[in-house]
Amino acid sequence: MVLQQRLSLKLAQRLVMTPSLQQAIKLLQMTRLELQGVLNQEMVENPMLEDGGEEEDTEEAEADSPEAEPSMDDIDLDAYFNDYLGSESTAPNTFEAREAVPFENRISREPDLYDHLLWQLRLSDAKPPLRDIAELVIGNLDADGFLRASIEEIQLLGAQPAEVERYQAEVAIAREMAEAFSPSHEGNGNLIAGRGDEGTERSFEPVPVPGYPVEYVDRALGLVRSLDPPGIAWHTLQECLLAQLEAQDESGSLAWRIVEECWQLLTRRQFRQIARRLRTPLPALEAPVEAIRALETRPGRLFSHEHTEYVEPDVVAVKTGGEWAIQLNDDGLPKLRISRAYRTMLQRMQREEGEAEAREFLKDKMRSAMWLMKSLDQRQRTIYKVAESILRQQRGFFDHGIDELRPMVLRDVADDIGMHESTVSRVVSNKYIHTPRGLYPMKFFFHSGIDCDRGGEISSLTVKRKLRHLIGDEDGRRPLSDSALTRQLQREGINIARRTVAKYRDELGIPSSNDRKQIF
Repeated sequence: MVLQQRLSLKLAQRLVMTPSLQQAIKLLQMTRLELQGVLNQEMVENPMLEDGGEEEDTEEAEADSPEAEPSMDDIDLDAYFNDYLGSESTAPNTFEAREAVPFENRISREPDLYDHLLWQLRLSDAKPPLRDIAELVIGNLDADGFLRASIEEIQLLGAQPAEVERYQAEVAIAREMAEAFSPSHEGNGNLIAGRGDEGTERSFEPVPVPGYPVEYVDRALGLVRSLDPPGIAWHTLQECLLAQLEAQDESGSLAWRIVEECWQLLTRRQFRQIARRLRTPLPALEAPVEAIRALETRPGRLFSHEHTEYVEPDVVAVKTGGEWAIQLNDDGLPKLRISRAYRTMLQRMQREEGEAEAREFLKDKMRSAMWLMKSLDQRQRTIYKVAESILRQQRGFFDHGIDELRPMVLRDVADDIGMHESTVSRVVSNKYIHTPRGLYPMKFFFHSGIDCDRGGEISSLTVKRKLRHLIGDEDGRRPLSDSALTRQLQREGINIARRTVAKYRDELGIPSSNDRKQIF
């Protein structure tokens, strides 16, 4: 068989993701904030694009008139700048000329946990290197006030990079030796011990940790843990709660013993077992358990200042004259248009010879601008169609509220507007719709359905809402089990299985009936 090379032509159809098509898809799934940033960036990079607001239209219309457009040859620039520089500026540009802002009206940044602890540390009499190590400890606290770095890691912060690498290599070698002598050995930090092949005990000296001495780190930890708020700089929640009880002079009390000796039972709310282990009557646990509940599980939370992020809707559902309508929210988005000045320049270059490179540059920017404007218009049209379909299919929700929310999936909207499900998924992702009943993500209206005895289906969101109400109205001493909740929903005509009730309860973040049971 002889191998030969030859050329052949054939016709085939296939979908090619061109850069322009990729841009259109990205625009479709962008949020309003992302879209605004992209459009502003495009106006900076593409001279053919400009914001065509109404005010700019008026200004350019006035500037296009012959009376309002003086020639540059008619302007005496020297005289103009001399007059400008020689005249006294009407805008106050000195501190004395500006109106002084009252000190109490100035906005300052609220101190966070790091600032609060550092301020207390600087007021203490701690000296270097103790104060330096304490600052490192504070810097390794998370927003809740827990210490996420180990003692060894804090020690290594005072070592040189070469010392750290050498230490890590020595620890790795020591662990390999320990595993060779005792395969079942589990290394713990830098303490290595093993047993020989003949059963003789083989002990290995711990690898010394470079950097800060462990005694200094322990003292620095004690210093930070003595600061306000109580319970900070501990590794576990149990240590945090014990520190808060000690700060309240509750060391050795029944509440302290519950946390110290019965922590696992406490986390599982097994109060009868706690009473048996501590040899105390069950009613005597009520007061200490309430004292434990009053402790702060996240001591750094008092200093976390979370800023509220406001969401702007992409579409607005309004009702006028008894009819619902969808309006696109274009506020804050630039109204793109082709720059008249550069369009005129491109037309002039096409009539004249020369400047081929500049002409091709402007033509390329013109094509890019036209495609962006087309993609943006298509994005708005698609969002409008999807929102209008949601409005038609969820008319009961808009008229009567969440109890009338009907089951709906992406395919329902896709079939209604003649688009693919993936397109609908991109549209509803991170998009919001404003209704008289509040602001909702567009994904809110898509839920699976559950069969009802009266015919049709009921939205899973409505079932979860009923489930939450049933659990909220139950007797705390006799909470409803999943089976009891299932029977109650079935009596209301909802054909639902117990495992589905358990699934919805978990999704709502509601514990089981055993964990909800109130002993006291």
